[in-house]
Amino acid sequence: MRSKLFLLLLFVICFNCKNETKHHIEELEISQELLVKYAKGFSIKNYKNYKVLTIEKPWPNAEKKFKYVLVNKENAAKTSFLKDEYDDLIINPIQKIVVTSTTHIPSLELLNVEQTLVGFPGTDYISSEKIRTQINNGSIRELGKNEGLNTEILLELNPDLVVGFGIDGNNRSLETIKKARIPVIFNGDWVEHSPLAKAEWIKFFGALYNKENKADSIFKTIEKEYLKAKQLAKNVKYKPTVLSGAMHSDIWYLPNGTSTEAQLFKDANINYLWQDTKGVGSLKLNFESVFVKAKGADIWLSPSNYSSLKALENGNNNHTLFDAFKSKNIYSFTNTTGASGGVLYYELGMTRPDIVLKDLIKICHPELLEHYTPFFFKRLE
Repeated sequence: MRSKLFLLLLFVICFNCKNETKHHIEELEISQELLVKYAKGFSIKNYKNYKVLTIEKPWPNAEKKFKYVLVNKENAAKTSFLKDEYDDLIINPIQKIVVTSTTHIPSLELLNVEQTLVGFPGTDYISSEKIRTQINNGSIRELGKNEGLNTEILLELNPDLVVGFGIDGNNRSLETIKKARIPVIFNGDWVEHSPLAKAEWIKFFGALYNKENKADSIFKTIEKEYLKAKQLAKNVKYKPTVLSGAMHSDIWYLPNGTSTEAQLFKDANINYLWQDTKGVGSLKLNFESVFVKAKGADIWLSPSNYSSLKALENGNNNHTLFDAFKSKNIYSFTNTTGASGGVLYYELGMTRPDIVLKDLIKICHPELLEHYTPFFFKRLE
């Protein structure tokens, strides 16, 4: 605790120092920007003694960018940074971290730094077996809810960094944490518009842990597998028609044609019946318009959170009128869960779009990927 207070004091001194005779090295050194191929929401510049991580778009319609200095203890002591140029200074590599979305978990695990996770809001939603072991042995503390973190426990944990997730940046508990001089940084992976762009956020975590090369290597493997699967499906002769979503309170919610889900459908080379629509968020349609267009659809994918044919029927009897229901040709990821009931797709699917794409190809083009068994998606029983 004493060393942490020393570092915080050091940061305040360095961050406020205006003495230009000390190196303001961003002006003196040529930076090297880390290659970010698909993602639009972050960028990383490497300098000799530190890095600058810029979050371009942490949530939709964000009006400002956020810039963070990533620097080790030694270089933080001998380098000054102008306070008005950066939102915070983060000592890396991270030793203790709190993340707030299950989508952050796979990156920690793939980079072999999951042992640094000390707190999470809603631990029951985590499916990873490794992380569940840490939860069960008390290494990871429960922090309540993302929109209202248990700040008392979090401050007790005293992490090096909190990776926040927010739809608009308004989170009072995160503001409390900032005032306690614990750095908070927003992760905007969910704002990206393509599967590979979302997966590329593993490089964000790579920068925090000085594991950029490992993160880049992992992403290149994911990219290679994704593009290989996409190419495999490119020349199929038959594209099955596909329906998605389901009814809730007389409204049918389904992906719009510019969504990440629709991009996966397109790359699987299937005929998603709403692929030409555009917009933000899900489409909201009445039953009649969906029924006219999709009554005869060959396959029904991702029927909301319904986990069985009976549940789908009980949710709205009109679901039974579709040919895909009658032929039991409905597939969902909701039944692939962890030990405490968390849906694995919501945790791992964003980081591993190559697996999601292979699942869709196997379901919609069963003659391809002959020996592959879908990982996330299973037929509703």
